[in-house]
Amino acid sequence: MTGPLRATAFAVALLLVCLCAWEARPFAADIRQIRSPGGISAWLVEERSLPIVAIRFAFEGGSAQEAVGKEGTAGLLAAMLDQGAGELSAGEYQKQIERLSVRLAFDSDRDTFFGNFETLTKNLGKATELLRLAITKPLLAPAILERTRAQLMARAGFEAGDNNKLANAQWMAQSFAGHTYSRAISGTPESLKLITRDDLEDYRKRILARATLRVAAVGDIDATALGQVLDDVFGGLPAEPQLAPVPDVQPKGVPKPTVVDVAGPQSVTIFGRRGIERNDPDYFPGLVLAQLLGGGSSDARLVREVREKRGLSYWIYTLLYNFKHSSMLIGGFASPNKDVATSLELVRAEFKALAEQGPTQEEVEAAKSYLIGSFVLSLDSNAKIAEQMLRAQLQGLGPDFVNQRKAQLAKVTQADVARVARSLLSIDDLSVAIAGQPANLDR
Repeated sequence: MTGPLRATAFAVALLLVCLCAWEARPFAADIRQIRSPGGISAWLVEERSLPIVAIRFAFEGGSAQEAVGKEGTAGLLAAMLDQGAGELSAGEYQKQIERLSVRLAFDSDRDTFFGNFETLTKNLGKATELLRLAITKPLLAPAILERTRAQLMARAGFEAGDNNKLANAQWMAQSFAGHTYSRAISGTPESLKLITRDDLEDYRKRILARATLRVAAVGDIDATALGQVLDDVFGGLPAEPQLAPVPDVQPKGVPKPTVVDVAGPQSVTIFGRRGIERNDPDYFPGLVLAQLLGGGSSDARLVREVREKRGLSYWIYTLLYNFKHSSMLIGGFASPNKDVATSLELVRAEFKALAEQGPTQEEVEAAKSYLIGSFVLSLDSNAKIAEQMLRAQLQGLGPDFVNQRKAQLAKVTQADVARVARSLLSIDDLSVAIAGQPANLDR
């Protein structure tokens, strides 16, 4: 069964057992750190309002652990883990997923291999057995491999005409040249062709191990039941992964914008430079700075100056972003080809103005209010809470991360943001990548 149909079946089953509307609620529950009898740790929030359990888990790995020339291995494996396992063919496995009203998906990013799992409480035992089979005994059947490979190759081919994908890929390639982060995270048609079943199985055995496992669970489950799930699902995995070392790195400045030629009326521009590590004392002032510069509100300077006042871009943003081995301040905008150069000049001008003059008190307070309020309000479902709990673990934070985040943001002063702006908003070492046909660009 396809993903959308599985999601529909799950929603219908959930509706049948609820028979009532559930209002989104702000996050207020306590996070417990639990350990299974077999020694596997997890974070747990018991939420009994619905008979459903959401589990998010992750292993260190991601595309950074792929073999050179085999880019896309992690993504291909993620797409195949629920396509038959143990004694169950792909069709039989999917029928079981549907019958038990399970949501199951896998994914990967640069540094991490993820799993998402949701089921009704009454089906927990049988559903988690399906999860165990997927991560320990996937079939990776040749026919399914070829079908999945073809789908990913088609997607990669389609993305070859996507300005946003191309600009981001070029920015990563030039900013992290020579590092594993520079490589295509989803692979290319050429690299996907070379990936074998043995490559997938080798990656799975190297990456899926208990030592780097992080788990977050939210829902109708207690510590005892979760401990049993942890041991049943993950207890048979290897204790230690076999990870290739990945060096720390910072984005490199690129003197002139790089252009990937793509025919069309508009261009996408990605710009960025080094950022701030998550454990740096200046991280929260930096977060406020990124928000007031180009965050998700009309009050942000770049949104106001480039998009609202002048109508030069369709969208524009900035954010702080952290990989496991790097940090960056990154942003982007989409503009008609004739407006790209002007938009980029305005970005540089706002960088310079904030670095030299700092923000106003009103800008700082508005940014803090937005960051505090939007984060808490986003925690309005079991799945979203579990996702944020997992992200917090991956960032090395503690169970009180929601309250700590609010407290740290509340302490940020105008002077803090001005100080960080002076160091963070240099335009001398920006890396800029553009996909399109920008006019009048100095390069």
